Formats: sequence, C-alpha cells, structure tokens
Amino acid sequence: MTPQAVGRLAGIWRYPVKSMGAEPLEHADASWHGLAGDRRWAFVRGDVPRSGFPWLTIRERPEMGRYRPFFGDPARPDASPTIVRSPAGGDRDVVDPTLAAELGEGVRVIKQDTGVFDTMPLALITTQSIAGIAALVGKELDVLRFRPNLLVEAVSDDAFPEEAWVGRVLRIGALRMRVDQRDKRCVLVNVDPATTQRDPAILRAIARERESCLGVYGSTVLPGPVAVGDAVVLES
Repeated sequence: MTPQAVGRLAGIWRYPVKSMGAEPLEHADASWHGLAGDRRWAFVRGDVPRSGFPWLTIRERPEMGRYRPFFGDPARPDASPTIVRSPAGGDRDVVDPTLAAELGEGVRVIKQDTGVFDTMPLALITTQSIAGIAALVGKELDVLRFRPNLLVEAVSDDAFPEEAWVGRVLRIGALRMRVDQRDKRCVLVNVDPATTQRDPAILRAIARERESCLGVYGSTVLPGPVAVGDAVVLES
C-alpha cells in the first residue's frame, strides 16, 4: 500500500494549563510528550475524589475555559514563565497562590514535564467530524469545544474519516504520529468555550450516534515540527 494524502492541517492548539483556554499556533514542535508546552500545568481539586481523577476541570468550573494561559517566551515554552490572563483581564504567573485560591478552596497547581494527559498526548479531529455532530444537533459548533491539538481538513467526503486511521501512522510535516484509538467523550463537550453555557444535546448525540467517541488520540512515532497547511499523509 502506497502512502496516501488524506488531508491538510487546518489548525493547531496547545493548552499550557489543563482545562484552561487554548493557545492557537501557526506552527509547533511535537516531541514524545505531545506539542511543546501542552498541558504541562494542572490544578488539583481541594476535595480530591476517590475516583483517582484529581484534576480541576471545566466539568466542575466551566469558567476555567475563559482563563488564557500563555508563555513568556512562546518559542521556548518549557523554559519560560507560564502566565495566565483571567477573564477580568489581569495577568498572573500560574504559580501565584491567588490564582489557585480564585479557582476554589484548597485548589493547588502542579507541573508535570511530560504533560498531564487523560489518555494520550496528541488529540486530533477532522472538520468533517465536527460538521457531522453539528448537523445532528442543528447548530454550529466551535472546534474548541472538543479541545484538539490538531484539526485536519480531510479530502474524503466520508463522515468521521479519522476513525478509519486508527492503527495507522500519519505524517504531518516532519511529525509521524500513530493513531492509537478513538477519543471517548465526556460532559466537557457540552460546555460552550465562549459562553460557558451547557448543552447536554452535544454529548447525547455523540453517545447515540458514535458510541460516545469523536476524534482520535495518538502518540508520537517520530518527533518533528508541524505547521498549519501541512499535508496529512497516511503512511503505508
């Protein structure tokens, strides 16, 4: 089987702080631990549940998505301060204790150099999949509702084309990425990233029509830079 061009990279985002706002990028370096600077910080809940999921997220605090983290030196995200801009407009270092206190009693922040990922370090979705769910619920959906790292505009007319890539390797720019599994969704997709309003119809549609999955997770086979506009090639 020869390599096959399956689309183009239409968008790149990283999330310096887990469950906070996205940082849009024109290009990024992808390492063994995902995009440089992605999800290196996370806030831990004051009432750590027995479920083993200690993170404070949009599920508990929808307004977290309106906090905008960024790096003091965007070109060196792992070696520069991480600044968070609050919805009110003030900037604070992510380790400033007043920021954690603002998010809840007993909340604290941690850093993990390999990233705080729920499943795998790279999340990819196609424009076709977002359009497919939007058609089911009857309204336009912001791509950031699904918090991808990589948005692909596929050449295929098939709905949800990335599901056919599971178990295969994609080449995007200099990155080679293995598509490991479908992305199982939770109530976070119900939250509008702009308004923080919840719409349970989103997750209901994904559960009913897609076995609760939308988009895919992947891992790095060969690190390298990626850029918006790069060809997405399904390797042999």
